[in-house]
Formats: sequence, structure tokens, C-alpha cells
Amino acid sequence: MTTPPPAGPGAPAGSQASLRLSRLLKRPVTDRGGGSLGRLADVIVRLRGADYPLVTGLVAAVGGREIFVPIDQVSSFDGDPLRLSSARLSLRRFGRRDGEVLLRADVLGHRLIDVPNARLLRAADLVLARVPGLPPPRPDDLPSSRDDNVPAEWVVAGVDTSPRRMFGLRAPEASGGVRDWHDFEWLIGHVGSALLRGPFARIRRLKPAQIADLLESASAEEETEILGRVRADPELEADVFEELDEDLATRLLGARTDFEIAEVLARMRADDAADAIAELPQQRRQPVLDLLPAGPRQKVLTLMGFASASAGGLMGVDFIALPEMVTVRAALARVRESPLLQPEALTSVHAVDVGGCLAGVARLVTLVQGDPDAALIEVCDTDPVRVGADTDITEVAVLMTDYNLITIPVVDDANRLLGVITVDDVLEIALPPDWRRREAAHPPDTRPGPPI
Repeated sequence: MTTPPPAGPGAPAGSQASLRLSRLLKRPVTDRGGGSLGRLADVIVRLRGADYPLVTGLVAAVGGREIFVPIDQVSSFDGDPLRLSSARLSLRRFGRRDGEVLLRADVLGHRLIDVPNARLLRAADLVLARVPGLPPPRPDDLPSSRDDNVPAEWVVAGVDTSPRRMFGLRAPEASGGVRDWHDFEWLIGHVGSALLRGPFARIRRLKPAQIADLLESASAEEETEILGRVRADPELEADVFEELDEDLATRLLGARTDFEIAEVLARMRADDAADAIAELPQQRRQPVLDLLPAGPRQKVLTLMGFASASAGGLMGVDFIALPEMVTVRAALARVRESPLLQPEALTSVHAVDVGGCLAGVARLVTLVQGDPDAALIEVCDTDPVRVGADTDITEVAVLMTDYNLITIPVVDDANRLLGVITVDDVLEIALPPDWRRREAAHPPDTRPGPPI
């Protein structure tokens, strides 16, 4: 028995009918004369990139074994029983091929990434929809006809993430109901299928902090698959590790070789890389340091020389410092030419004298509003709030709050610029220890609407 296709995003445009996988499984399978053959055990789909996954066959349990049934041999896919159109059926035991996804074994009951809301949800049920198929091929010398018999195809169109039924009822859930398949990135443990499903495009819509949150709530198997896709983009991978809970980052890095760890750390901010190395077992720290490129290694070694609870341990060493007499125009050009610096660190430009001592700090907005031909020092605060490397981080937080600072420079006893602390680092220290485990608030325009 078929049901009308769900309205809205629950089914592709042009769908003619739909049914739920849970109602399809275990239906009897008969030959074309109605004779019983067995029962439906699973549904096979083929991945098609941005298109809805196409149903290509069934797995039927016949006489104690599972066999493959091509979809074109099924005359009534949505019927009860499922009737075959062919008089012949191969009884060879079913063997999965790479790229074949089994909806019951691989997806139903497994967790998917809800991309719009950046969370993991379980697939309680799947919705299959019947859509018009492609017209049959026609020789070039024959005119096309609107009466061509175009076969229908079945695709996976939607996902129901409502909790499973209990006592015949479903518990209410704000994110439940049938939603479009394209809202989700599925986590398929079968290696052959995962390799052939193309780039992890949808997860790349998420911010690194959101991917880190997913990893922190994932199982070991889910961690492996999410990280496997993220590793395809080394810069994204480094950004994700910067956002991870310290214990989880240490565990995930510890499972890699020294060379693989160094590859990730070389792309991370020096302060985060220094923290990560400090958390490694003692016997692994020096080998990893030795594998870092010279520039990142020197920055990490500098930061590791300061106590973690001090301004020196909190600061970053990537910032813009220019001679005090360069023009505002040149300072802005330097900001434009520094895309790899942390954006928060680019909100201030530091003027230094010939000895490298801090002469002033100019906020980016002041530079934008100032005379392009003026000297940098002319638009600077020449007595900026600054701290020493041994300043307690609580005092740093108080100063930044009192003076409404986005960054604060760290200097040595001779007023030479050592580094810069950004507001995001201070916030991370000030928040409760379990802040990463709290559910993030969603903007009003991203909250899921009512179920379909």
C-alpha cells in the first residue's frame, strides 16, 4: 500500500508516491504467479552525488539464504506482497559490492549528521519516493514522443528522526518528523561505500567548532569516519583540532604517528600546537617537535617556555608589528596581505621602534578611518594597556573587560613585544570547564520547523 508523497522537502519534485522502509521490510516476496519465495531483508541503493540515492535492488531471504533481486525484476515494489516479474531468479548467495548501500544494515537505526543544526541524530525510519525515470534511449533519426513509456524509479527521499515508537506512540521531539535527505550527511561504516560516495561536501558547510562538537558526541566508529573525511582538507582538520576538547584532541592525536601529528600541528596556531604537544606523553614530545618545520617549531618552543596559567602561556605569536613611521596605507596593505593570521589578531596593528619596543597600538577601525598618508604612530594609542609574560590570566581577563579590548599585547621587561592575547582565548579560560559539553544555542532562523 502506498501513501501520498510528503509535501515540501520530504520528497523530490515530481514524486508520485512514497512509502516507509520500516513498512517495507519483511514483506513477503512472491513469483509472478503469486507463489511464496521468501521475505524482504534489505533494500540496496546507489549513491549519485547531489541526487537522491537510487534504489537498484533488493535483498530477499529465501530458503535460509540472502539473494540479490534486481529492481527491474520487481513488478510491484510497493505492493504487499512484493511480486517479481521474472520467472527466473538466481539463488546465489548475496555478496555486497563496493558502492552498494544497504538501507537497513547501513542507515536505519544509525546516526546521521544533521547538517543545518550541526548535530547527530538517529535515523528512525527512511522515506522512499517514486519519481519519473529517464526516457528510454532513441536513435537520433527518430523523433521524440510524449507517449514514450518512461519507467518510474524509487529513491531515498527523506529521513524520519523521531524517537522509536513506544506503546504504539512516538514521543514528541522538536527536530522529529520527516525531513529532506539532503539535510543529512550519512555515516556509513562500510569502507567500499564510503570511498565511492565522493567528497564530504555537506560537512564542509559546518564551522570547525561545529565539527568539533560532533566529534565530542560521536562514537569511536563515528569519530573515525568524520575524521577520515575531514582529513581530506588539511587546513580544516587543523582548525577542528584547535576547537576540540583538550582530552579528546590528545587521544585522537596520540593514535597517530609522530609524522602525522606534526603535519596537523604545523597548520595549527602556535599557541594551540604548544598546548597539544604539552599534553603528549613525555617520550613523544621531542620527536614531534623535531618533525615540525623550523618556523612553527621555534614559535612552539617559545610558548612552551612560559607557564600555562600566565599571559605568556596564553598569548599567540602571530600578529602584525610594523615600524612606527610607516604610513597608515602601508599598515592596511599589510593587513590585506595576511590572510593566514587569526582574524582576531588582525583587529590591531602594533607600532614598534627601531629596538623592537612597543611604541603604540592602532585598532583596525582607526586605520580605516584615518588619513592614509599619516604615519602609523600618529593614529596609535601610545600608552596602550599591556601585560608582562608572567601576568596571571585572571588579571588579563579583568584588564580586557575593563578597557573593552579585543587584543592585549604581551611585552618583556624592556617593553619588547612578545605576543598578543585575543579575546577568544580569554573567553575560553573564563568559561566553566564543561562548557564544550553544553548544547549550543541555535539562531531563531535555524531552528527546525514543524515536522512534515
